[in-house]
Amino acid sequence: MRNNLITFRKQQGYTQDEFANILNVSSSYYQKIENGTRNPSYNFIKNFKEAFKSADVDMIFFNQ
Repeated sequence: MRNNLITFRKQQGYTQDEFANILNVSSSYYQKIENGTRNPSYNFIKNFKEAFKSADVDMIFFNQ
């Protein structure tokens, strides 16, 4: 998941801080998800789906 999320964010042209802002989470929480020290919450994934409707959520979060 970690690499898929990083790749997706970079493809969209966002910094970690910008991406966290779009997803309505703190920058530190988002960084922990990217670093693999925290798992994304239900609300995080829900906000992600709403913000990026065309993204393949299963591929980003559930495909190793």
